[in-house]
Amino acid sequence: MAPSKKKHASGTEACVIPGGFTVLSLQFSSDSVAQHKLYVKEHKVRAEKSSHRPLDRTLFVLNIPPYCPEDVVKELFSQFGSIQSVELRDHPGSFQQSGPTLSRFFRPAEKQGFKVGYIVFQKSSSVTAVKSHPHNVPLIVSTEHHPVRTGVEKWIQQYTQTFIQPEKLQQMVDTFMEDYDKRKEEEAERQRMEAEQQQEDEEGWVKVTKGHKGAKARPHSEAANQRTLQKEIRKKKRKELMNFYTWQHRNTQKEHIAELRKKFEEDKQRIALLRAQRKFRPY
Repeated sequence: MAPSKKKHASGTEACVIPGGFTVLSLQFSSDSVAQHKLYVKEHKVRAEKSSHRPLDRTLFVLNIPPYCPEDVVKELFSQFGSIQSVELRDHPGSFQQSGPTLSRFFRPAEKQGFKVGYIVFQKSSSVTAVKSHPHNVPLIVSTEHHPVRTGVEKWIQQYTQTFIQPEKLQQMVDTFMEDYDKRKEEEAERQRMEAEQQQEDEEGWVKVTKGHKGAKARPHSEAANQRTLQKEIRKKKRKELMNFYTWQHRNTQKEHIAELRKKFEEDKQRIALLRAQRKFRPY
């Protein structure tokens, strides 16, 4: 296997590897000897249609170490421009709109390990600035103004954060329930509007409206399912009634044909009788 070719440049130029990734050096502190490598590129995925990751302002980052949570990543890259959002994931993938925001006390424990990230800047020029950052100038994780704890200090801090005051917990629960009630009201209103739009008139016509462009098909509501069921029942009854009318019509036709045949035989007998009476008999 041929070794990968890197575009090395002396001085203050960036290092770009095959695949379009720019290599950034990461150093935990200013007096650290070891360096870690991050691989960044502009996020360009045609299948990505979410507005949460604009293609011209989103930076895709690989090999983010465990000691760099979202707040640390945001602090690291804020030197290139204002950041709108930071998203860390275990594996690359499209944006998934999650449900209500849960407190960390109600979420499962996150996996510890290297992650991938999606950083959305306020301006597209910030992405260009990151890609042109010199590879021999490392990004410092822990500084005097923003120290990052590791080892025993980090464990003690995490253990302390597991405790929560009852008042704060009650506030979180109340906030969640208020958001839940609001979403239920919006869902009920949406179902009511949908029922009005799909209401049948007296002749059986249904008003079909077209949603906005790019809208995803929503699952059928309970009211829509009931309307569909009632429509199928009415259709079945009409079919049964039509079948009955068809049988009745066929039966009437058979009786009419039998009546015609009977009349035809009677007419034949009457004609034969008249002919016999009109026959000349001289003797």
